[in-house]
This record gives sequence, C-alpha cells and structure tokens, in this order.
Amino acid sequence: MQDPPGGRRAAAVWSIGVAVYFVAVIFRTSLGVAGLEAADRFHVNASALSTFSLLQLLVYAGMQIPVGLMVDRLGTKRVLVLGAVLFTTGQLGFALAPSYGTALAARALLGCGDAMTFISVLRLGTRWFPARRGPLIAQLAGLVGMAGNLVSTLVLAPVLHGLGWVPAFAGSAAAGLLVLVPLVLFLRDHPEGCEPPPPPRPAAGGGGFVRRQIRDSWREPGTRLGLWVHFTTQFPAMVFLLLWGMPFLVEAQGLPRTTAAGLLTLVVASHMAFGLVYGQIIGRRQGARIPLALGTVGLTAALWAAVLIFPGERAPGWLLVTLCVVLGTCGPASMIGFDFARPANPPERQGTASGITNMGGFLASMTTLLTVGVLLDATGGDYRIAFSSVFAVELLGLAQILRLRGRTLVREREREAGLPLPHPARTGPGPGP
Repeated sequence: MQDPPGGRRAAAVWSIGVAVYFVAVIFRTSLGVAGLEAADRFHVNASALSTFSLLQLLVYAGMQIPVGLMVDRLGTKRVLVLGAVLFTTGQLGFALAPSYGTALAARALLGCGDAMTFISVLRLGTRWFPARRGPLIAQLAGLVGMAGNLVSTLVLAPVLHGLGWVPAFAGSAAAGLLVLVPLVLFLRDHPEGCEPPPPPRPAAGGGGFVRRQIRDSWREPGTRLGLWVHFTTQFPAMVFLLLWGMPFLVEAQGLPRTTAAGLLTLVVASHMAFGLVYGQIIGRRQGARIPLALGTVGLTAALWAAVLIFPGERAPGWLLVTLCVVLGTCGPASMIGFDFARPANPPERQGTASGITNMGGFLASMTTLLTVGVLLDATGGDYRIAFSSVFAVELLGLAQILRLRGRTLVREREREAGLPLPHPARTGPGPGP
C-alpha cells in the first residue's frame, strides 16, 4: 500500500471524523461538571457517584479490542456511524433518566458509542496522511478531543446551572445528530488509489481472524509498551477531569465553583498547548518518546505529592495552578503509546493494536476512580488519603515501561535496518500486563 498523499481533501475528511470524536468527548466529560448535581438528583454517595464514570470507562475499555477488530474488518465509516448513534442515544437517555439504574444504563450505552470514535479517528489519520506525520496527526486528534472537554466546562456547566439538568443534557444530545449528517454523506475510509490490503479470511469457525489479530498485535513488544505508556500517563488528568477534580477543589480546597471550573479549564488549555509541542518533538525525534513519557509521570507525581502533603488544610492557589498545568501534559504523553504501537504493526493490524494500547489509560482511570470513591467513603471524605492511590497506579505502570522499553527499541532498530524479524507466532508473548 502506497503512502497517502495528505492534502486538503485528507484534512476535510479527517475533520469529519474528528468532529465525531469531539462530540463524544463532550458527552464523556459532561458528568465531570455535574458530579455534585448528579449526587443530589439520584440521591447517591461518593462510591455510587464514581460508579457512573467507572461503568462508562469499563464499557469503554472493554470495547477497545472489539472496536479495533471492527475497524480492521469493517472500516472506519461504519464503526463511526454506529458509535455516533450509540453515544447520542446514551446522552439523551442520561438526560431523561428517572432513576439511578436507568442513568447507569445510559452512561454504559454512551461509553459503548464513545469507545468507537478515537480508534476510528487514528485509523482515518493513517489512511489519509503520510506516515511521517502520524505523531502530529494523532496529537491533533487528542487536542480536538480536549477541546470537547473545554466545551463541557465552559458551555455545558453554565447551561446546567442556569437551565437545569434536562435542558442541558438533552440539548447537548443534538450535537450528536449534527455530526452524523456529514459523517454519513461525506466520510470515506481512504483516498482513491490507496486501498488497504484485504483483511485475512477468517478460519473455519469464524474465530481465526480475531485470535490472529489479537495474538500477533500483543506479541509485539511495541504494542505492550504502548499500552503501559498510555496506562501510566493518561489517568491522573482523566480522573481529575471526569469526576473528582470539581469535588476536590470545592470541598477539600474550599474554592468557589467558578474558580474550580477555571482550574479544570486550565487543565484542558494546558493539554491543548502541550499536545502541539509533544507532537512536534516526537515527529522530529523518535528518541524523545521515553524521556517525555517518564518525565511526565515523574512531574505529575511530584506535583500531586506537593499538593497532598502541603502543611495546613488547603494548598495555596499557585500550587493548584501549577498542578493543573502539569496535569495538562498527561494527555499528550499518553499519545506516545500509539507512537510505539503504530510502527510495530502492519496496516491491517493498526485498529487492533490501537485498541489494545487505548485500553491502558482507561483501565488505570477506572481503577483510580473507584478507589478514590471507596477511600472517600471509608475515611469520611479525606481527599489526601483518597488521592494517594494515584501513586500506586503510577508505580505499577512505571515498572512495566522500564521492563519493556529495551526490547521494543531493539526491535524497532532491527526493523529500520531491514533485518529479518522473528515471526510473531514464534517469539512468544512475553509476560502479560
């Protein structure tokens, strides 16, 4: 398959896919600005409140490999259309849910549709743009997604507080219908003349393709390293923005809601700024991937530690601002995971490998969201103890990154030098996550 040319048409088609992802992120993060209102509306405690985000992320993470297989088998457009229908239905259902159980089901449906967007957008980028632009295109996709988070904070939050629950969430669901129209009419999976090779035929019984795709992707050390980089870097900001940032800033730090919303916005703005920087650096110097990932993990841990152990009941404003700026680097750093998985896999496995990688951060976020909620209930609302769980998850991921980086870089050098590589079926999978 020849390298796609890029150009204006590529940018137009890719923009349609990114618009779908943008709306999905608005819906995904809408609960982050409505956590306290959701607790009052459904009469639930911190653990039950965290279940909203936990279930949504559980569905999202569990769908990553199936979605990757669907993208490799069915193509980007079909998967994006299905995703848009599901997350729009889920957002509308959440707006009208009469009970906690119904609202949980709606968030699960939303998570299922959301899960189909990002991998599809990554695949769209590899089909329409040259490989050398892959890191920057991926970072730009993440940047647009964070802009969706910004809309949740700056637009949805005031509407929620001004008009109420149903108008805010039901009104936002209209955005899903808005992006569905150009998606159906104009999106194409790849440019003419750049058709991908046909997917391998399934073996008798229909399970051969699935097993082969997962097995061969997982046995590449680059795929496993990508998962652990994503796991370790993404979750601190995700947990903060999805649910616990607003309650932490209002209840533990005593900030007004408007100030707390401004700090959440700062995380998003920082992400957007650093996304461009990380993309440019990695596009020019692949050797910067590991130092950037490890540096982000270390800096994030240091700032969280400084906030949590600061003497007195509350951290000073300048320290909270610094924490939010540093949390903005977590998203761009998580995209580095795809820069390990992408060159390790051929075009026909890109969706599956991206799905495996994308599971990492959401598994970590899911674990931490639940742990924080349980610890808050167990300690009577002690955020210092609850947020200390961040360090345990980071240590686990850091150990795996250090374990896998050597063999991944060796295999990349062998591939670049054109040396024969062992077939994935004979290399052995190595230790699992």
